Amino acid sequence: MNCVTRACGLALVLLLAGCSSDKPKPTPLEAITPQIAGRMVWSVRIDGAAPGLIAVARDGEFTVAGADGTVLALQADDGREVWRGNVGARLSAGVGSDGRYAAVVTRDNELVVVERGTVKWRTGLSSRVATAPLVAGERVFVMGVDRLVNAFDVLDGRLLWTLQRPGEALTLSQPGVVAAYKDTLLVGQGQRLTGVDPLRGTVRWEVALANPRGTNEVERLADLTGPALRVGDVVCARSFQSAVGCANAQLATLLWTKNVGGVQAVGGDADLVVGADASDRITAWRTNNGDLAWNNENLRYRGLSGPLVVGRTVIFGDLEGQVHFLDRSDGKTLLRLPTDGSPVVGVPARAGTTVLVVTQNGGLFAFRPE
Repeated sequence: MNCVTRACGLALVLLLAGCSSDKPKPTPLEAITPQIAGRMVWSVRIDGAAPGLIAVARDGEFTVAGADGTVLALQADDGREVWRGNVGARLSAGVGSDGRYAAVVTRDNELVVVERGTVKWRTGLSSRVATAPLVAGERVFVMGVDRLVNAFDVLDGRLLWTLQRPGEALTLSQPGVVAAYKDTLLVGQGQRLTGVDPLRGTVRWEVALANPRGTNEVERLADLTGPALRVGDVVCARSFQSAVGCANAQLATLLWTKNVGGVQAVGGDADLVVGADASDRITAWRTNNGDLAWNNENLRYRGLSGPLVVGRTVIFGDLEGQVHFLDRSDGKTLLRLPTDGSPVVGVPARAGTTVLVVTQNGGLFAFRPE
């Protein structure tokens, strides 16, 4: 199957879904004896997960979006619906929210902003979007698959600025990096983590997290995949099929980079950065220097999601809807809990003691590891 298509003028978009029809069979699940207590505390269903969905956790609530255009907020502790709205179109990118305003992008390239279930405004975009918008500082930041970045006023939809830089010939159609760091907007531009002035749209600094190599444009494709991990001044991300790296955003310097393939985001905390490579071999590195902490090969080819590190556990979902709780000290499985049998998508989100996992079929499953 040809996984490269032409889109957005000169930009080329690599479509990840269905790129291989000869994937190895998933590793059978090992028998385990649960080492920690944990349970599902509530579940809700929506009409499929919005592409690239990452639930937003803020102020004790989860904000999520369904593929049909539904946007809703749920109380994290019990799953009670706080508000619900619908933007009237199917979505191409999941939700961003600051707790008051939520933003999504439709398949018709419309950015739509919702305030507690009510559509406030919508505006057309010039390029397709796969990355959830960022809502911060009374602005909405949107990055297209061509890496064009737009900033809008969250109150009225007024375009404030546009950042367009010479880009790579190929870009990914999966979520990239759009995040906040103090008074700086962070965006992924190819393999570079770029710091942008959020008021003016000018570049402040950039750090390359990978050094892509190859004989053609496909082999050199190294876009940063989101979401990025931020721990204080340290920001870490995966460069598609190329590397995992961390930078000091305060000093705009590279801390470390490791040549390792993979397509999903990394997770972690002040001590560990964790991610699965293209074969779902899990690796944990020390956050401060990139030294190897441990490996786990027991979940290879299981289509792992991005990870979440919570307390003593590292949490992954897989293609069969299983949620794996690994020991952060050595990567061994402590607990495994099921969902609805469809793949876990995005990255698990955390609000307080509740962890939310989203499945491809639109299942929202809240767990409380103990």
